[in-house]
Amino acid sequence: MSETYSKAQLIEDIAAKTDLPKTQIKGVLDLAFENVVKKVKKGDRVALAGFGTFSLRKRAARKGRNPATGEQIKIKASKSIAFKVAKAAKDKL
Repeated sequence: MSETYSKAQLIEDIAAKTDLPKTQIKGVLDLAFENVVKKVKKGDRVALAGFGTFSLRKRAARKGRNPATGEQIKIKASKSIAFKVAKAAKDKL
């Protein structure tokens, strides 16, 4: 099983290669992630060349079943962020 690469590890790796302070790197990453979410929430697509594209995915309300009781339940409509990896990044795998 693979390990999870955390935000803290990403900050460490960037700091080791750039000699920038970790607090500054964390601030830039936080701002970048915040802007991606803000744009996607508005319905925009966020394309990062060579990495991938973030977009809004909507799921309609639907009926489901409680697996424990078999009782039919209503599942609310939901939104999530979808990510599609770019060909350039996929080719590096």
